[in-house]
Amino acid sequence: MPVIQSEIDVNSSEFADNRQAMLEAIASFREAEQKVLDKAAAAKAKFDKRGQLLPRERLGALLDPGAPFLELSSLAGYKLHDDKDGTQAGGGIISGIGYIAGVRCLISASNSAIKGGTISPTGLKKTLRLQQIAVENKLPVVTLAESGGANLNYAADIFIEGARGFANQARMSAMGLPQITVVHGSSTAGGAYQPGLSDYVVVVRGKAKMFLAGPPLLKAATGEVATDEELGGAEMHAQTAGTAEYLAENDADALRIAREIVSVLPWNAQLPARQAPSYRQPLYEAQELLGVVPADPKKPYDVREIIARIADGSEFLDFKNEFDQQTVCGHLSIEGHRCGLIGNNGPITPQGAAKAAQFIQLCEQSNTPILFLHNTTGFMVGTESEQLGVIKHGSKMIQAVANASVPKLTIVVGGSYGAGNYAMCGRGLDPRFIFAWPNSRTAVMGGAQAGKVLRIVTEAKHAKEGLEADPKMLDMLEQVTAQKLDSQSTALYGTASLWDDGLIDPRDTRKLLGYLLDICTEAALRPLKNNRFGVARF
Repeated sequence: MPVIQSEIDVNSSEFADNRQAMLEAIASFREAEQKVLDKAAAAKAKFDKRGQLLPRERLGALLDPGAPFLELSSLAGYKLHDDKDGTQAGGGIISGIGYIAGVRCLISASNSAIKGGTISPTGLKKTLRLQQIAVENKLPVVTLAESGGANLNYAADIFIEGARGFANQARMSAMGLPQITVVHGSSTAGGAYQPGLSDYVVVVRGKAKMFLAGPPLLKAATGEVATDEELGGAEMHAQTAGTAEYLAENDADALRIAREIVSVLPWNAQLPARQAPSYRQPLYEAQELLGVVPADPKKPYDVREIIARIADGSEFLDFKNEFDQQTVCGHLSIEGHRCGLIGNNGPITPQGAAKAAQFIQLCEQSNTPILFLHNTTGFMVGTESEQLGVIKHGSKMIQAVANASVPKLTIVVGGSYGAGNYAMCGRGLDPRFIFAWPNSRTAVMGGAQAGKVLRIVTEAKHAKEGLEADPKMLDMLEQVTAQKLDSQSTALYGTASLWDDGLIDPRDTRKLLGYLLDICTEAALRPLKNNRFGVARF
């Protein structure tokens, strides 16, 4: 395939400025992540006193040493709901995809070191997304549970949709996806159904508690007096009720048992033999991705400069480049995995939309995954564009994106504005995975444009009524609107709102994509033994 020749001068002052701006953006989101880590670490003495491991220590003991672990949505809920300072980000859950006894699994651990692992509306939304990832990629699910349940300040926001998580568990069991839950501590009320709907339950002696109503509520409701252990202790559930299959002595023992359960499932044995793909590294260093994207978002650049640093051998076969140059389509390989790519060098024109729609259909025909690299202001506007059928052709592109069944991976590397976000497979178009660079922005339009639009509309409304709008009022309206949209378009705001599956360092893009493509490849090959109902306890 043709090799991309980079045109960037990595020794220029412009490259240095771009690099510095990106490093500052990376530092910003890493600092936000560290706040959460520090908050949880502050609870170590309390956990030590109780003879328990911290949630991240549990995760470390569960995972295979040295194997890759991809954390998901680490900043979900950042400064949303009652997270005033960002220290409670994550939605009460630590989650990701990693290896347990050689089996790739989705892991979800209650972050009980922060607010008892209570679940906010974002935490519920994150849980549902994790279940979607498990289903689409045929991943066993291991849950480390210790949670105070729903945050009662937001009970009305959680109660109805919370049932969807339980329904998903039942359907996952029926489709043949094993679910293993280790109950490390309290798991009460609705939270008790999470282990109850799992296929395998491990409880920790003297620590695990599962009941629909705790002792105080029981006494208030019925007058009955019972201890935690009598009502829902680990021994009771393992020896009397039969809710738990395994009784562990402590956290470490429970995690050992969970690993053994995974190891006895013939999960990998059901896969056809796979040969590790061979590939060449890109001709350009991943470090250079720090300076590729201009610090000024209004300044254009060629998306091929990114492709040159993530593609095997920096090879890329352009598709229909002479027809439209603003929407870049073509074929490449990443760590030996073939995929199609759609990227932006400007707004999506009618020709670009038609070209992309055709390319997506060709990828669907050849069963080729598609990678989307977002950096677009949206669809081209104006009389010429409208007369050329931008709505018609844009609709074809969105139809193709929505209906393509091949895995779709999205990385937001710059701007993702307006319907361009939809056409480039943003969150609403259900990409298999979506991640973002920390410099990225996502919004219906730029803040400045939104402010001007609202100003013009307001002026026109006043004029229609025979009035003259106060210029000071219009100035304030324009400024407030611009500030609001700009504040709600940042990468941190987007990841807090679960518009993506996490923020990444640009230097990790190729490694991430190789891992994701391997997950998708394995999912396509994996047979599942489904049944009409999920596995139930008798």
